[in-house]
Amino acid sequence: MLIFTMELVSILSVSIIVMISLRALYLIYNIFRGYYMLNSENNSLKTIYCIGSGGHTTELLRFTSHLDPEKYQPRLYIMAINDTSSEVKVHEQERESTGYKIYRIPRSRNVKQSYISSVFTTLYATICTVPIICKFKPDIIFCNGPGTCIPICLVAFLLRCIFVLDCRIVFIESFCRVRTLSLSGKILQWFADVFVIQWPQLTNVCFRGKYFGRLT
Repeated sequence: MLIFTMELVSILSVSIIVMISLRALYLIYNIFRGYYMLNSENNSLKTIYCIGSGGHTTELLRFTSHLDPEKYQPRLYIMAINDTSSEVKVHEQERESTGYKIYRIPRSRNVKQSYISSVFTTLYATICTVPIICKFKPDIIFCNGPGTCIPICLVAFLLRCIFVLDCRIVFIESFCRVRTLSLSGKILQWFADVFVIQWPQLTNVCFRGKYFGRLT
């Protein structure tokens, strides 16, 4: 009886893994062919902005200042737990609004941190991100390259794979990236719904980047 139960659990586990994998491949297929329609029940979109630090923050906030705040609300800004300067910039930009919140997650990778150790810190940041994404249930996520965006986008995509979330990811490669993609860009070009580059030279290294000129 015990052996039969274990076999049944194993079969169910494998079946679930296969179904999720097929769902992920289906979503990636649609993403690659440019299908990223978003069905929203109302006129506004619950929006997450992945805030980095320094130049990343400045670029993304400059971009968001051109978006309609009535369309993209409520807004959730997610930043690293030790990033204090970005919080000041967010409050300054949102000084006339109350339709936003700020959440913090552990930094997935510190400057000069080894790639091997960053795997574990990113995993920890991802686990901490799950309850935030599940509670907020975003319709769209904007990010521009900081390591903080990886766990956020990964959780959103995985929840989409299991039909918990219907969220789109818009990645805007940093303006300072002229000839090479950031590490975040190299990862997210595989499952971000829209991948924007700001230099035409990047079309040589990014197989699906959309060039619109400078946005930030």
